[in-house]
Amino acid sequence: MDDRRLATGGDVSSLAGATQDEVRRSNLSLVLTLLHRRGAQSRSQIVATTGLNRSTVGDLVSELVDGGVVRESAGVSGGVGRPSLRVEPVAEAATVLALDMRVERTVAAVVGLGGRVFSRREQRHAGESQDELLDQVCEIARHVLAEGPGLASWVGTGIGVPGVVRTDDGLVRFAPNLGWVDVPLGDRVAQSFRSSFGGERQVAVRNDSDLGVLAEQIRGAAADADNVIYLSGDVGVGGGFLIDGQPLVGAGGYGGEVGHMRVNPAGGVCRCGAIGCWETEIGQDAILRKSGAATLNETLDRASGGDAQAQQALAEVAQWLGLGLANLVNIANPQTIVLGGHLGAVYAAQPTVVDRFVDGALPAPREQARVVCAALGAEGALIGASEVAFSGLLADPIGVLARAEKAS
Repeated sequence: MDDRRLATGGDVSSLAGATQDEVRRSNLSLVLTLLHRRGAQSRSQIVATTGLNRSTVGDLVSELVDGGVVRESAGVSGGVGRPSLRVEPVAEAATVLALDMRVERTVAAVVGLGGRVFSRREQRHAGESQDELLDQVCEIARHVLAEGPGLASWVGTGIGVPGVVRTDDGLVRFAPNLGWVDVPLGDRVAQSFRSSFGGERQVAVRNDSDLGVLAEQIRGAAADADNVIYLSGDVGVGGGFLIDGQPLVGAGGYGGEVGHMRVNPAGGVCRCGAIGCWETEIGQDAILRKSGAATLNETLDRASGGDAQAQQALAEVAQWLGLGLANLVNIANPQTIVLGGHLGAVYAAQPTVVDRFVDGALPAPREQARVVCAALGAEGALIGASEVAFSGLLADPIGVLARAEKAS
């Protein structure tokens, strides 16, 4: 993964003709992004990774130190000459609120610069109505914020939702597994935060799979790839795409709903109302229906113990999984396909079956694609939400910190 390309929005040439202030802001972004994603680095490592000269790196690091977001310490000598100073992010200097709204519960965390988790809570959804659920989300947010370093360091909020999200304003257009249609989640949460904490708080709402692919590329199983497909498996099935390191979300932010690809005209009715969606063939409900088990773990245990019905259920789901993946390989030409949730468990149990059907893709793109299980487990969307919330700070470190201090 090219840190310079990521820090400049994917196009280093975009700095051509930029003002000195714009170049400086971009270079500050480049250095802080590197430290946030890779942890402590020596000044020499920063020079080598970014391609900036030693003097420029020294000036940038000094400015970030003055801003309080990084600290320096004596380096360890590895050879001849004076050791290069060690630079690391200050986790408590900038924090974000990350929320992962799952079908049955919400997970919330306060995450510091560099990825350190200061506080984390889970809460099962107790009410049925939309208003009750939104109240619970804001309540758990207030709890984890109270357990964090303080509001002065709070620079953003990211929320993951299992549904179709308009990214401009956080409107959840359709989340069938939550029973939501046109819910202004971003506005509702921002309004609640204004009432509770004052000031304007930036709230970014994204599809949970879009967050999952971001997290797996930055901190997980796809860290060496710029072309990635991530499939989330829970009650439903979602997809997130990175193409040349950039999210593929479509004109309105609604792209990636691969769980609703129509694959079986003779299949069952999906929660979205259509017939034969991929989700109806590879979702958890399909596994339980075919296996006769009460839970996914029971299915896996029975299959490993030799139960023929459970083994057949996993094999059938693995076939449909591989068939759909072959189509995605042909469409997107990914380097890495990351399978999250129960889909990772299916692949781990039936890798030969899945791979055999993926091999039905065209030879050229198939040769470049590898299928792996998610490295971050169920935390992918939560980690991705924190990364989206940090994006403003990483793009303009000094400006965002100044605004956050004023808001607090």
